[in-house]
Amino acid sequence: MNAPAPEPPPAEAGKLKDVLNQPGRSAAAQYFEVTYGPMPRWKACLMELCQLLFSGIPGALGYAIRGVLYRPFFGACGRKILIGRHVTFRHPSKIRFGDGVVLDDRAVVDAKGSTNRGIELGDHVFVGRNTIVYCKNGNITVEENASLSADCIVFSSNELRLGAGTMVGSFSYLLSGGEYDGKSPVPFCRQTGMETVGPLTIGPDCWIGAHVMVLDGACLGARTIVAAGAVVTKPFDGHVTIGGVPARPLGAAKR
Repeated sequence: MNAPAPEPPPAEAGKLKDVLNQPGRSAAAQYFEVTYGPMPRWKACLMELCQLLFSGIPGALGYAIRGVLYRPFFGACGRKILIGRHVTFRHPSKIRFGDGVVLDDRAVVDAKGSTNRGIELGDHVFVGRNTIVYCKNGNITVEENASLSADCIVFSSNELRLGAGTMVGSFSYLLSGGEYDGKSPVPFCRQTGMETVGPLTIGPDCWIGAHVMVLDGACLGARTIVAAGAVVTKPFDGHVTIGGVPARPLGAAKR
């Protein structure tokens, strides 16, 4: 006799398609849950209106308008924040910005989750064009003066911390969590993709080149240099230059 099929994970812990296909709920209710989370519906509607009217305004006028009108929707928002055109926010009440944060055009900041703290970008953090910083019930902290270049992906279903002054090159991928269980009988398409080997911490004053992947749990110490195209699969102490697939030490970084 065949064993029964494994039960799928609960929607709140799983994939977006599970949240959007819950029976007995309207499309509007599902949309507001995915996009705004715990934010009151009236406030979410007001943010929808602001984005509809002002997200695409170019130039200094657009920066000025968004920098004022978007402020009340975030968990915290420092002074002189610059928000580019068509930036996407999800669960904005769990997004916190320090002073002087810059979000370039078409960036995504997504703090989605049912029990997480969300995303914190410290003073003078730069998020490049088309870069995606997103959670699946995880937390992300980017410390002051860190910079994410264009077209990066920063993902967390656990804890991810990017140290102060760290520079990340274009098309790089930082991953905390996001693992699937090859030993489970549950098909991969029905797993949550939230398995993890531990938090990801990247120390201060690191330089991560373009097209680098730093995988789940592969923590890096202070002032680590990662050569372009490297795949980092394990932790490294600080003050070292690493590169290759998988990454290995190439020499000591200058102190």
